[in-house]
Amino acid sequence: MQKAAPRYHGLDTLRSVAILAVIGYHLLAFHGDTVPDWAVPMLRLGWMGVDLFFVLSGYLIASQLLRRYAAGSRPGLWEFYRNRLYRVLPAFFVVLGLYLVAPWFREAATSAPAWQYATFTFNLLAEHPAGKNFSHAWSLCVEEHFYLLFPLIVWAAMRRPSSRRGVALIAAFVLAGLAVRGWVLFHVLRPLADQDGFGNAFMRHIYYPTYSRLDGLLAGVSLAMVRTFRPEWWSLMARRGHMLLLLGVAITGGAVLLFDGHFPAETGTSVVSVLFGFPLVALGLACLVASALSTNGWLRLRVPGAQICATLAYCLYLTQKQMLHLTDAWFPRLGSVLWLVVYMTLCFAVAGVLHLCVERPFLKLRDRRRNLGAASDIKVDTSVPLNS
Repeated sequence: MQKAAPRYHGLDTLRSVAILAVIGYHLLAFHGDTVPDWAVPMLRLGWMGVDLFFVLSGYLIASQLLRRYAAGSRPGLWEFYRNRLYRVLPAFFVVLGLYLVAPWFREAATSAPAWQYATFTFNLLAEHPAGKNFSHAWSLCVEEHFYLLFPLIVWAAMRRPSSRRGVALIAAFVLAGLAVRGWVLFHVLRPLADQDGFGNAFMRHIYYPTYSRLDGLLAGVSLAMVRTFRPEWWSLMARRGHMLLLLGVAITGGAVLLFDGHFPAETGTSVVSVLFGFPLVALGLACLVASALSTNGWLRLRVPGAQICATLAYCLYLTQKQMLHLTDAWFPRLGSVLWLVVYMTLCFAVAGVLHLCVERPFLKLRDRRRNLGAASDIKVDTSVPLNS
């Protein structure tokens, strides 16, 4: 049995920040009356938690695949896909099943067809009315598409490995995202700038689709490429954890200013923010991930509770919007502070049950099969328990 990789506490911290940011963003959107005024500006930025998940996932998945190639072997594609199935599907389908059979579990009045969720095509096909059940599944669709296609792209690219070709491929995907967002901006969004349908069109054509939201995943892949194939560059970066943290905060802050106030339908959109905002967010968050992996950055320090929060992050993501609905239904008369305490307690309690009863047993089954399987099985980096 191979020795587990060391745990990176900084990645636990970032994963905890990501899930808490998403929870806070949905809390503000659907139950803003319970949020203190001082917290509103921070929670408005919670949508970036999903982008942080993308960067972390891109780094982890690319690291798993590229290390094998760097060691002179090829990872087995079926083993990779099997490990992903064990990791993602059991908890997902339990939650989806509750949506289908338990009306009390649903947070909204309408749902997309069940097959769109089950096939991870929701983000590509669904309309975007305001009250759509399980709408946060869009980001899981993006990650599933990445899991499906990225190993095949790596397999093809590594038949004739070249650093120049790898950089060109990453750049091509980034430019393709810019082109798609630019076309949608001028041909779909601009005509709706002063109409009620603008917000839904933006979500449907830019925010949800995989082909326009690859920037975070590509940033994570780029980090993994540098660490795997340019260890001398990575060594230089790893000794500059504090600088990477400050750079990440500065770049992400610049992206916040770029996005601020540019999406409301009544004011139209900013060309610069729509085209370049997501790549800028991805770059800033990638600097934070690099800092968390460094040898001297503040982010690498262990934060109490972060490991538990990171372990439950996937189950928390799956259930946190439903818990908003259930807390409202079960405890309608609580004051705002007590309501928040009950809501967060319910979030972690339900996520803990889902993890212990569904997620962890399948992870153990996956690990047993990997340890007993063929030598071509991909070794999973246990340094951080991502949903990726």
